[in-house]
Amino acid sequence: MPVFDFNSKPAETEAVKPEKTYELIYTGAGSADAEHPIMVLSNPGSALKHHSDGMFLSPAKGTGFMMDGESEKEAHDILKMDARFENLIHWLGESHIMVRLSGTEIGENYAVYKIQETGITVRGAKLSGENGFLQFMMKRLFQSGAPSEVTVDPDDIDDADEMKLTSLQSITDYLNCAGHTLPDTIRLWARRNLAVAKSTEVTPEERRHAQRALSIMLNIQWNNVPFNLIDPDEARRILDEELYGLNSVKQRILETIIQINRTHTLPAYGILLIGPAGTGKSQIAYAVARILKMAWTTLEMSSINDPEQLTGSSRIYSNAKPGLIMEAFANAESSNLLFIINELDKASSGKGNGNPADVLLTLLDNLGFTDNYIECNIPTSGVYTIATANDKSAISAPLMSRFAVIELPDYTEEEKRMIFTKFAMPKVLNRIGLLSDEITITDDGLDAVIDIYRTTSGIRDIEQAAEHIAANALYRIEVEKLPKVVYDAVGIRALLG
Repeated sequence: MPVFDFNSKPAETEAVKPEKTYELIYTGAGSADAEHPIMVLSNPGSALKHHSDGMFLSPAKGTGFMMDGESEKEAHDILKMDARFENLIHWLGESHIMVRLSGTEIGENYAVYKIQETGITVRGAKLSGENGFLQFMMKRLFQSGAPSEVTVDPDDIDDADEMKLTSLQSITDYLNCAGHTLPDTIRLWARRNLAVAKSTEVTPEERRHAQRALSIMLNIQWNNVPFNLIDPDEARRILDEELYGLNSVKQRILETIIQINRTHTLPAYGILLIGPAGTGKSQIAYAVARILKMAWTTLEMSSINDPEQLTGSSRIYSNAKPGLIMEAFANAESSNLLFIINELDKASSGKGNGNPADVLLTLLDNLGFTDNYIECNIPTSGVYTIATANDKSAISAPLMSRFAVIELPDYTEEEKRMIFTKFAMPKVLNRIGLLSDEITITDDGLDAVIDIYRTTSGIRDIEQAAEHIAANALYRIEVEKLPKVVYDAVGIRALLG
C-alpha cells in the first residue's frame, strides 16, 4: 500500500489542468488515518486544526478547501487525493455544502481522514435525501476495492447504516459521486433507468418502476470484498458444536475453508449435502455461514412452484416486483451472499411454466443473473451456494454438475445414544431451566428411547423426544411438587408410546 510523502507537491505535467492542484493516489484502504488519508491539503501558518469547518471550492474555481471566514484566495490547495473520492469532493464543491474536516498537521500540510456534514447549508443547498447521505457515501467509497475489513468511525455508524437511496435526487447524486465504483453493466443500466425515472414522455407507472429498481440496485454494495483468512481451528469448533460425528463431512468443509484461505476467493462449485431427513444437513449449511461470516439467505425449493418466484415479473404489469433472488441481494445490501437452498430435490414444475430449479443454473455458473423486473445482468462472482437434498436421483444432471456433492450417512444407534445424552438433552435442559440433578434417565430408559426410534432416519425424532421428556419432567416438578423425576424403560415407553 503506498505511503504518502506529505511535504512534496505533485510534479507539473501537461495532463494536469491549470485549476487542478492535486495528484490522484490509488489505494484500496478500507479506512483512512493520518498515514493513509482521504486527501492532503496545503496548510500555511497551521490554519487547519483537528476540526475545521468550511467548504470545498467548485472545481471551476480551483481545487481547494476554504474555511469559515476565509476568502477564495486564501483557500488551501488540495495536494493529493484518494482517487475514489474525487467525484464526491467535486460534488460537495459544486453543491456548496458545508463540511467539517477532521485530520492532523504533518509538516506544512494537513492530512484529512474524515469528512462530515455540519448541518449548515450555503445558498439554500442541502444534502440529498437525509443527513446520513455523506456518511453513506463515505462508507460506500471506502468499501469499493478495499482489501481489508471496513472500519467506520462509531460516530458515523448510525447515519451511514440508516441511509437509503430512495429519492431521485439522492440517486442522481450517488451516481455522480460514486457511479465510477459500480460495475460497467450496472452503471450504464442505472443511467438509462434514471433517464426513464425523470422522463415526462413515459407513463407514471414506468417512472415508478424505474425509480424503485434504481433504489433496489444502488442500495446494494456491488464490489466484492476479498475474504480474510478463516481460522481452521475455529471452523472445526463451530462444526463440532453444531453436530456430532460426521468427521468425513467436516473434513470436506475444512478443505473448502483452506482453499478460500489460499485464493481469497470463493470456490467455483457450491456444496450439495445429500442424506436422509434429520441428519443435520441444514445445521451444516448454517454452520458454514457462521464460519464464512457471510450474509446468507434461504430458498425453500419445496414451496417454490413457479420460476417467476425466483426471476421476478416484467415491469409491464402494474403489480410487478423482483424475484426472491433479487430480494435476497436487496435485503443483504451486498453482492457477497450465501444462498442456502433447502430441498433442492423437491423443486417441481408447478404450473407448467418450467422447473424453478433450472433458474438456479445461471446463479450457480457465476456468469451473472438477470431478474425480469430489474432487467440488468448482475454480477454473481460473490455468490456461494449450499444446497440440501434427500434424493439425489430427483436432481437434474446439469444442476448436479454445479456442486461438489457430499453424502451424509445415517447415524448408528450408538451415535444416536451419544447425541441424545451429550447434545440433545443438555441443550433442552439449559433452555427450559431444568437442573441435571432434577431428572434421571436410567440405562434401560435410554435403551428404550433409542429402540423406539430405531427405524427412523436422522436425529430429529430423538431431539423431539428429549423435548417431550424434559417438558414432562418440568411439569411434574412444578405441579406435582416432585424433587426429582426418574424415567426407566417402562416410564419412557408410557410417555413416548
